[in-house]
Amino acid sequence: MSFSSLPTEIQSLLFLIFLIIYLVTLLGNSLIILVTLTDPMLHSPMYFFLRNLSLLEIGFNLVIVPKMLGTLLAWDTTISFLGCAMQMYFFFFFGAAECVLLATMAYDRYVAICNPLHYPVIMNQRTRAKLAVASWFPGFPVATVQTTWLFSFPFCGTNKVNHFFCDSPPVLRLVCADTAMFEIYAIVGTVLVIMIPCLLILCSYIRIAVAILQIPSAKGKHKAFSTCSSHLLVVSLFYVSSSLTYFRPKSNNSPESKKLLSLSYTVVTPMLNPIIYSLRNNEVKNALGRTFRKALGLRICIP
Repeated sequence: MSFSSLPTEIQSLLFLIFLIIYLVTLLGNSLIILVTLTDPMLHSPMYFFLRNLSLLEIGFNLVIVPKMLGTLLAWDTTISFLGCAMQMYFFFFFGAAECVLLATMAYDRYVAICNPLHYPVIMNQRTRAKLAVASWFPGFPVATVQTTWLFSFPFCGTNKVNHFFCDSPPVLRLVCADTAMFEIYAIVGTVLVIMIPCLLILCSYIRIAVAILQIPSAKGKHKAFSTCSSHLLVVSLFYVSSSLTYFRPKSNNSPESKKLLSLSYTVVTPMLNPIIYSLRNNEVKNALGRTFRKALGLRICIP
C-alpha cells in the first residue's frame, strides 16, 4: 500500500524526493567504493570497512527503493508472494549485516586509538578479511530462519501490505494462524541482532573515550576524536531510528508513524553515510579531489 492514503499530488512529490535521494545514495556510496579502492592513501583497515558499509547501503537501497518508487507512481502496486519473501529476506540480511559491521568498525577504531603501535599488526589483511566475513555472515541465518518461518504460515483474507516494503510486522498481520511463538522469536532475534552489536559499540567507545582523555595535548585529543566522529554519527542515526521502529510500544506505533521511522534508516541514512564520511574526513575529501582531478586530466588528454 506504500503511501496510498496520501493525495496523488503528495505521492508524486514523494516520488521525486525519494528518486533524488536514491540517486544520491547510489552515487555517493559508489564514489566511496571507487575512491577507497583506487587511492593508495585509503588502503587502511578503516576504509576497507567503510567500503563494505557502502556495499551494504547500496544493497539495502536496491532491495527497497525501486519497488517503493513504482508504487508511488502506481506503476504496479502488487508484489508476488515470492517477490515479497525475497524482499524481506534481503532486508533482514542487509540489516543484520549492517548492525554487526558497525560494531566491527567500532572495534577497528578502538584498536587504532587504544593500541596505535600494534594497530598494523592486529588489523592485518587476514584479520580484516575475517572480520568482514564475520560481519556479513549473521545476515544469512537471521534472514533464512525469520523469512522461511513467516512465509510457511497460511495467509487469508486481505492481501494488502500496509507498508512501502515487505517488513515482518505488516506481513504478519495477514497470517490466519497462531503466531505467538514466531512473535517471541522475532522479538528475541531483533533484540539480539540490534542490542548485542550496540553494546559492543558502547564498550568500544567507552574505552576510546578513556584513552582520548589521557592524551595530554588538545590537538592530539581532537585528532583522535575526529577519526571516529563520523562512525559515531552514522551509528547514532542507524540505531536511534531502528530502535524507535521496533522497540516502541504498540499503542504508540501507528502504521504511518512506523513508515516514517522506517524511511529514516532504510532510505535517508544510506544517503547520509557517504556525505558524513566525505564532509567530516579530510582524507576522504582529499582523495575525492585527487580522483576528480585525475579523471578530468585523463579526459583532457584524450584527443
